[in-house]
Amino acid sequence: MAKKGNRVQVILECTEHKDSGMPGTSRYITTKNRKNTPERMELKKYNPILKKVTVHREIK
Repeated sequence: MAKKGNRVQVILECTEHKDSGMPGTSRYITTKNRKNTPERMELKKYNPILKKVTVHREIK
C-alpha cells in the first residue's frame, strides 16, 4: 500500500566527491515535502570518504 501525501524520497549526492577523482560516492537517502520545497534540496552532510562535511545535492 503506497503512502498518500506530498512526502517523497530523495537521494542526496556529494558535489565535491565527483571533482576529487577518488573512487566511490557519498549518498544519503532522505524524504522531503514536495509541497513546501518544490526545488532541489541542498544540505551539508558528512562525507566518510573525504572525512569532512561537504555539500550534498538532490539527484533525479
